[in-house]
Amino acid sequence: MPDPMIEPQAERPSWAIIVHGGAKSIAPELEDAHRSGCLLALVAGQAILEAGGSAVDAVETAIRVLEDDPTFNAGYGSVLNAQGQVECNAAIMDGRTLDVGAVAAVGGLRHPISVAASMLSERQVLLVGHGAECFARAHDGEMCAPGDLAVERPDGGCDTVGCVALDIQGHLAAGTSTGGLAGCPQGRVGDSPLPGCGLYADDAIGAVSLSGDGESLIRTTLAARLIHSLEAVPPGPAIEAALTRLAGVGGEAGLIVIDADGRLDWGHNSPQFAVAHARAGQAARAFTERAQDASGELS
Repeated sequence: MPDPMIEPQAERPSWAIIVHGGAKSIAPELEDAHRSGCLLALVAGQAILEAGGSAVDAVETAIRVLEDDPTFNAGYGSVLNAQGQVECNAAIMDGRTLDVGAVAAVGGLRHPISVAASMLSERQVLLVGHGAECFARAHDGEMCAPGDLAVERPDGGCDTVGCVALDIQGHLAAGTSTGGLAGCPQGRVGDSPLPGCGLYADDAIGAVSLSGDGESLIRTTLAARLIHSLEAVPPGPAIEAALTRLAGVGGEAGLIVIDADGRLDWGHNSPQFAVAHARAGQAARAFTERAQDASGELS
C-alpha cells in the first residue's frame, strides 16, 4: 500500500511522468524485462516533455514503446480470445480539454494508442471493431494482420499498460492500451477504453491510469472514484481509498496518479505492478512492487 503523503511541495514540478506495464504476477526471471521495458517507455515520453512537448504526445509516445515490446500485453504482445482472435483496446484522455479517444475490440491496428489519439479531435469518443479499423485506415493508422500481434507469452497474458504525464504548460494526460484477456468471449471489452473506469484526466484535478480486473474496475468506476478522491486528498490516500473500495467487490488492480499539483504516486493490491517514473530533477527509476520504491512519498 502507498506510504502516507507528506506535505505537498511549494511549487509544481515543470514536468512529471509515470508508466506501468500491468498489475499481475511477474515471475522473478521476467522482472528485469518488465523494469527495462517500462524505463524505455518512460525515457521516450520524458524526452517529449523535456523538449516542451505536450502531455498527450508524451503519453502516446510512451505507450507506443510498450506496444512494441512483447513483454507487455498490448500491441505486439497481445493474446487470443476464445475464438483465437486478437482484440485490442486503447484510450487516451486530454486533461486540458477533457477530450477522449478510444478504440475497442480491434485486431488489425499496429498501434491502437495512436488511433485513439487521432480521435481526440473527433466528436465521437469510442469506436469498436470494424468501424475503428475503417477510421484507422482513413486517418493513416498503421495496419497489420491481426495474427501479427499475438505472441507466445510465458505469463499467459493479462492486464494493461498505461501512462500519465504532466507537461511544462501544466496540462495532464492519461492513456491505456491492452491486448485483451486470454480466452475471453469474442467482443469482450474491459475497463481500458472506458473513461472513468480505466483512465481519466482533468487539469483541475489530476490524471490516472489503471490496470487489473477489468470487470471489477468497471463495476466500481474506479478511475472516477480515484479522481473524485484527489479533489480532497493527495495521491497516496486517494489510491489507498480506491483499493479499499475495490476490495469490497474483489479483484486486483494497479493505479498510477499525478495530481494537479504535480504530485505523483502509485499503488497496487496485485502481487506485482511494473512501474517507472521520473520528474524534473529526479532520475528515472523502475520497480515491480510499490514496497521497492524506497523514496516513500513521491511528491
